[in-house]
Amino acid sequence: MRERTIILAGGCFWGVEKYLDAIPGVVGTRTGYANSRVAHPSYQQVCAGGTDAAEAVRVRYDADALGLDELLALFFEAIDPTSLDRQGHDVGHQYRTGVFWTDDADAPLVRGALARLQAAYPDAAIVVEAAPLGTFYDAEEYHQHYLDKNPTGYCHLSAARIEQAPHRLAALRADARR
Repeated sequence: MRERTIILAGGCFWGVEKYLDAIPGVVGTRTGYANSRVAHPSYQQVCAGGTDAAEAVRVRYDADALGLDELLALFFEAIDPTSLDRQGHDVGHQYRTGVFWTDDADAPLVRGALARLQAAYPDAAIVVEAAPLGTFYDAEEYHQHYLDKNPTGYCHLSAARIEQAPHRLAALRADARR
């Protein structure tokens, strides 16, 4: 196994984490706060503003089983890449979308994926941040795998979308073979 890490911000991290956990090849996730100007911010600080943190998910994946291009394609299906500082009913700078790499070798892959995404949206600007990770602080323990602990909890991603994640990976791979 070749384990790699990428940080993905897609609105409220509860649903994003649940969705990413459903993708074959993802070996672990942690919710947290990416690129905060405040060390070890609390959820309340992030929600109040002033930290510049994004609610995000640290994704560990097996690069032998799941390519970064595949992971990003699935992530982009789960978010609205044209919505600035908003996903679903969640509004605020902490709910912005972003891809933050931990290895500079991933930068061209991320930029290429975003260029392909932009081509799919000719009439709208893609507003997904793309940058190296500055900081990542784990969210409080009650946020970790929140929807597993609270199955009826709020999520801007539908249960159907989350359940379809493994099938969407198979469909992406079938399309790539054509």
